[in-house]
Amino acid sequence: MGDQSSSGKQSGIEILWRRVQPVEGSDYPGLRPGTTVEDGIVVDRDVAVPMRDGVKIYTDLFRPQNANPAGRDLPAIIAWSPYGKHQTGAAAFDRFPNRTCVPQGVPSKWSKFEAPDPDYWCRHGYAVVNPDARGSWMSEGDLCTIGGREAEDMHDLVEWLAAQPWCNGKVAFSGNSWLAQCQWFAAATRPPHLAAIAPWEGWSDLYRENVALGGITTEPTNWIDFVWAGLNSRTRAEDCPNMTARYPLWNDYWDEKQAKHALSNVPAYVVASWNSRLHSRGSFEGFKQLGTPHKWLRIHDGWEWPDYYTPENVEDLRKFFDRYLKGLDNGWEKTPRVRIAIMDAPNDKPSTTYREEAEWPLARTRHEPLYLDAAAGTMSPASVAKEAQVSYHATQGSAAFDYTFRDDTELTGHMSLRLWVEACGNDDMDLFVVAQKIGRDGKRFDFRTYGVGWVAEPARGFLRVSHRELDPERSTPGQPWHTHRREQLLKPGEIVPVDIEFWPMGCLWRSGEAIRVLIAGHPLLHVGNPVTGEPLRSSRNKGEHVLWTGARYDSHLLIPRTPLKA
Repeated sequence: MGDQSSSGKQSGIEILWRRVQPVEGSDYPGLRPGTTVEDGIVVDRDVAVPMRDGVKIYTDLFRPQNANPAGRDLPAIIAWSPYGKHQTGAAAFDRFPNRTCVPQGVPSKWSKFEAPDPDYWCRHGYAVVNPDARGSWMSEGDLCTIGGREAEDMHDLVEWLAAQPWCNGKVAFSGNSWLAQCQWFAAATRPPHLAAIAPWEGWSDLYRENVALGGITTEPTNWIDFVWAGLNSRTRAEDCPNMTARYPLWNDYWDEKQAKHALSNVPAYVVASWNSRLHSRGSFEGFKQLGTPHKWLRIHDGWEWPDYYTPENVEDLRKFFDRYLKGLDNGWEKTPRVRIAIMDAPNDKPSTTYREEAEWPLARTRHEPLYLDAAAGTMSPASVAKEAQVSYHATQGSAAFDYTFRDDTELTGHMSLRLWVEACGNDDMDLFVVAQKIGRDGKRFDFRTYGVGWVAEPARGFLRVSHRELDPERSTPGQPWHTHRREQLLKPGEIVPVDIEFWPMGCLWRSGEAIRVLIAGHPLLHVGNPVTGEPLRSSRNKGEHVLWTGARYDSHLLIPRTPLKA
């Protein structure tokens, strides 16, 4: 875990820091300032860029050799992350089985991990900028992450680039995961020369989408612990993982780690998927809340890395950038505002067919309740008259409820689950829920995430029952919004209602197929560390969970029924 220390206060909140991996003894080649020309591309290495407080970060710049170095005609694309601008090339994906279906030789030797490929973009009239974020590797300062100082640094880099003699004054961000999430925060600072963003699947609320899913804080087995263990710095890093243990409830620190999307005012190309265990909710929330009217969303059913490097998708992104960074009148505005690949049956490759829509969430979606019956293990559109209960072991058992669709039925959008619950032998409950698709033969559809092979389901959700308090102003049908500001522990024998948010979904059920809601006190899908395979473990559950249905206990699933297009 490294040494911890603290520095300063944020509204009275002590910020924790940790020592991460040292730069010495790593594969870092050292500072190599200078300019070379390689294969028609000008490479400026370790350019020192000053931030507003005087700290310098080091950046590699890639420009087409045939561009005028003083012509002010090149737009710039930034790939921001702390992962290491020297750790480039196709080998970055070799550590994963089958390279997660990223083709051999992709990306080129200059590309950072999860980043735009300079070999492609420079040959199409762009500069690509690979910085080492503040405090990472040889860049100065402490490694500050996710919002706040990091967003200010990104702002400053945009403005520095716009002033360079080769730049046309238009700058954008591109990249996946960390390189996507940071864009939400940078755009909210409104750099004058930021022309567009392209967040390719990235969370936008660190608390709700990563460190405390549904308020469930855990032992260090989450993705964030894996990432922090791999960071390199000569100084120290902001200790987000242990901030969760110190501050398990929402406060100003976590508020800073929630992107303020409404402040963003530049065109945005947003990519989301149904089955990302890190990024699905954040990508959809980002698109929904962005303040700009010039935004486009593409929802795919595969895995983010092969999707980011698929040639057709790269070309699509270039058309967007050509419009807003070069000013080309190329018809981009005719692109459908929303393109959706709906889940239907398991397949070996991601869909290449998208349905065109005008908005997200879809305006024609209607929320309808399916009432749970614990006595029968079923759901029904009609309310259940008789009270019933079902219980299961808090750490091993589960309860299932099925409903069979008579007609082809699409559920696309936000779905929620209202449960009346009781904890026997405990004062709290961690609940994990999934929605499954069951065939006419009674077998579960075995959806897998293309590229990584992870088990997938049409929808999933989480909630710590003591965090059940809702924000009535932000809650909407199908999407309860929890405040996470206080714990409401259960008393012996107390039965309380809770509302659980499922992450966004888009799935078609054929006539005779069933939706099954599975409820448990342990993860039903892998929601811990998606790289190492370590599961998320509940630290609260023990005893038995009791679910109540019928009569005064109106437990129900609120489904987003979406009329099929003709």
